[in-house]
Amino acid sequence: MTIGWKHLVAALASILIGGIVIAWLGVIDIRASSGHWRATDWFLHFVMRSSVRTSAIGVEVPDLGNPAYLPLAAGHYEAACADCHGSPERGRSPAVLAMLPPPPDLKGVVREWSDAELFQIVRHGVRYTGMPAWPTANRDDEVWAMVAFLRRYPEIDAKAYHRLRGAREPTSAAEPDERVEGCDACHASMRLDGSSLIPRLNGQSETYLVESLEAFRDGRRSSGIMQTAVAALDDTDIAGLAKVYADRPMEDRRTAQPPALVVSGDAARKIPACSTCHDKPGLNPAFPKLSGLSRNYIRNQLKLFVAGARGGTAYRELMYRAVRSLTEQDIEALAEHYGR
Repeated sequence: MTIGWKHLVAALASILIGGIVIAWLGVIDIRASSGHWRATDWFLHFVMRSSVRTSAIGVEVPDLGNPAYLPLAAGHYEAACADCHGSPERGRSPAVLAMLPPPPDLKGVVREWSDAELFQIVRHGVRYTGMPAWPTANRDDEVWAMVAFLRRYPEIDAKAYHRLRGAREPTSAAEPDERVEGCDACHASMRLDGSSLIPRLNGQSETYLVESLEAFRDGRRSSGIMQTAVAALDDTDIAGLAKVYADRPMEDRRTAQPPALVVSGDAARKIPACSTCHDKPGLNPAFPKLSGLSRNYIRNQLKLFVAGARGGTAYRELMYRAVRSLTEQDIEALAEHYGR
């Protein structure tokens, strides 16, 4: 008997129909309480590890040695990751351990992955588990900050983690407003310096703060960290927080001698002077003050604008046009001037 293509098609159709019938009969056990067969568990992990390994090929790993990555990522880890993976301050709950598969304690597994593989897992999540993708698709800088934090994670003890995530010390007075205390965990001026990737909010106008927080909450400004932090805020919360930070004094960190781009811009390259819109009395309150921010934050935000990845208020198009001719040297000079 000669086996032709019609026989193969019929065999495949029979297998497909048979599989559907078996699924319809309900004899495939999907109860999490019984766990996976050992062979199933091995196969699923084999597929996952193989997929992550292949997807990480060609990923260019940046310098992860910047210590400013750690507090930026630690606050988000506490808010979005610790409930499932535990932290140096708390273990995983019985409910989490009953998940299938249970989220791993990262202290025990993070060394099994390369930096590029961790990037793939954090950025894209893992299907058929509880591991979600990063909340926004165009903030690889934030994902790399989390990778830098995870690389150090096995060495971080409870005391260091407590400090990195900005938790209130037991001996300090409680902030009467829990929302402000939550924001201060990252944004308190005393925790930040010129190298911080987290912005100081003190002294910004209420208008700018309200519009920025609404842009994060409504998804018009991309940040996996901030979108998670403000997701539950309503308009009243946002207005209250904006007033608190607007009423606090701003520390002017500018150098005495501004670069030419700040004062006069560069007409040949169609770059307007920064001082046209920033840090002068009487300007549009929707424009941020740059004089109290850190150099690392300003550098990162300018790069996001140049890349077209910095959303925000209705004025973002002005910044896209203003920065599109900036060079790396321009960005460094501006960052050093405003956030020394």
